[in-house]
Amino acid sequence: MIPELGQFALSLALIAALVQSVLPMWGAARGNVLWMRSSQASALAQFLLIAFAFAALMRSYIVSDFTVENVINNSHSLQPMIYKIAGTWGNHEGSLLLWVFILAGFGAAVAFFGRNIPQALKARTLSVQAWISVGFISFMLFTSNPFTRVFPPPLDGTDLNPLLQDLGLAIHPPLLYVGYVGFSIVFSFAVAALIEGRVDPAWARWVRPWTLAAWTSLSAGLGLGSWWAYYELGWGGWWFWDPVENVAFMPWLLGTALLHSAIVTEKRDTFKSWTILLSILTFSLSLLGTFIVRSGLLTSVHAFAVDPERGVYILGLLFVSIGGSLALFAWRAPAMEGGGLFAPISREAGLLINNLLLATATATVLFGTLYPLFLEAVTGDKISVGPPFFNASFVPIMMPLLLVMGVGPFLSWKRADLAGVLSRLKLAFALAALVSLGVWYATTGGPVLAIIAMGVGVWLLIATAQEWATRVKLFKPDAWARIRRQPRASHGMTLAHLGVAFLVLGATGSSAWKEDIVAFADPGTVIKIAGFELTFESVERQQGPNYIADVATLSVTREGEFVTNLYPERRFYPAAGSTTTESSIRQTLAGDLYASLAEPAAEGAKNNWVLRVLYEPLVNFLWIGTAFLVLGGGLSLSDRRLRIGAPRKSKPAPLSATPAE
Repeated sequence: MIPELGQFALSLALIAALVQSVLPMWGAARGNVLWMRSSQASALAQFLLIAFAFAALMRSYIVSDFTVENVINNSHSLQPMIYKIAGTWGNHEGSLLLWVFILAGFGAAVAFFGRNIPQALKARTLSVQAWISVGFISFMLFTSNPFTRVFPPPLDGTDLNPLLQDLGLAIHPPLLYVGYVGFSIVFSFAVAALIEGRVDPAWARWVRPWTLAAWTSLSAGLGLGSWWAYYELGWGGWWFWDPVENVAFMPWLLGTALLHSAIVTEKRDTFKSWTILLSILTFSLSLLGTFIVRSGLLTSVHAFAVDPERGVYILGLLFVSIGGSLALFAWRAPAMEGGGLFAPISREAGLLINNLLLATATATVLFGTLYPLFLEAVTGDKISVGPPFFNASFVPIMMPLLLVMGVGPFLSWKRADLAGVLSRLKLAFALAALVSLGVWYATTGGPVLAIIAMGVGVWLLIATAQEWATRVKLFKPDAWARIRRQPRASHGMTLAHLGVAFLVLGATGSSAWKEDIVAFADPGTVIKIAGFELTFESVERQQGPNYIADVATLSVTREGEFVTNLYPERRFYPAAGSTTTESSIRQTLAGDLYASLAEPAAEGAKNNWVLRVLYEPLVNFLWIGTAFLVLGGGLSLSDRRLRIGAPRKSKPAPLSATPAE
């Protein structure tokens, strides 16, 4: 009965979304306040109905209701409870329900918290948001129903994909989806502004907190997914430029550009059309990612292998939403005049360079991701575009961006003195050069690009810290009082820039100087790596809740002194008929000692295992950098100026307004 109620709630949510998509928009056009206010009630109703449907599906997983086909295919009675719950969204239908749940949640949040947003803008925004809901709820009801029943039910389920039975992967999809779907409300604000014919600093103020919330969550989701790939897949890498990784990364890149562009629109009343375009394109990339993952175009550990016919439906949604919004932009954009003028050397110019480089990087990743698909569709030839292409094309674009990030916060609005700014950064230049020389000496001169990257990472770290210290006058009396008086968003910017610096150091160190040994191992085998000696002691078989594990014991010493034991595992899941690798890692700031266990080298050779051992310098700076990004985003969101938004009395300027002199 509960699954039927869940499906009924979804049907009612579709009706609520249809009402919300039409009535408030019509009311805004006619100036009918009552019709405009209906958007709030319908948004809240839609959210509550989808929340009930989501809870109904989760309840089916928790009680192992094997009359529901979705539960049969993605759960097992012996699964730990956390993975039963995670099974709710660990599949195509359930993840789609989570998608629309978050989509409705953002609409309800605007309805509930956006009290100071002008009534017409709010009504139009919630209507556009409902258009998206209509598309995805109907897609789910007609092609991907999560509540389909099966009679007679089997005795047990086929288990959740073993790779997904991990705490990191239980949390990763919701965070990623909040980021993906969060950009939908920014898209809705942009389309509503184009329909209304008004874009101004007040509009940018409304957009910023929603953009920041989505960006912060997407940062956390990408970081958690990278960490999961690092310790779970057994290959010791944290990023492989997999197409599904790329489609999550591209909205993050363009969302970063959007964050900075919105600041210029808010502060200087310029970059209006560019900010609108970025709002549209960022969510369009989220939709493109949804299409690629669910269309059957590619097979990946991250992708849902589904019927390609379903992809046609999403392709239609893509055409309507992206094509329609870009057509509207093309119609309205010529009337969007810029605001404040600025000199070639100014903070505006620095943020413009930031935007152009991020957009170029996004286009590069998009080309490398889609080119193999287009080539196969046109010629039938299959090629792979992997790390060599992306490293050679993406990294050089990032280098000047990192240099600009260090200089940009020192620049003033309208006009700045570049020579004066650079003279204040002598310490950062000197330390970066010193680190580069030290790395060059320690690594006997290579690789050159990695040495440069280490120097640039240190440059950004020191420059960011110096800008913060200068801003709060750290070494003068009452510094703590000045720190407390600073806007939280400014502290958030500092933390985020420090996070990028740490990411650069971690990515460079772990990629350029990683040591990797794959060996056949029997009890007593000794492997030497990075000054460590690992002795293969034994392999023991252990019974887990829904798996059988072979657990190896490796004794680690350094210069004859005991350091630690590592316990890599190889797990077999009988219900799913598949195996996973559970790595064992000794973590330090200097680097990780990493061990993973593969299958025996030959059938029946139980004591002849394939052992992979790696040493990854500075890899933990990746997770530290991600934490700084998320902390910086969260601190900025707590800024009161972003919570209260623009004052109600602000009157938007029409698109045809002339630029300020």
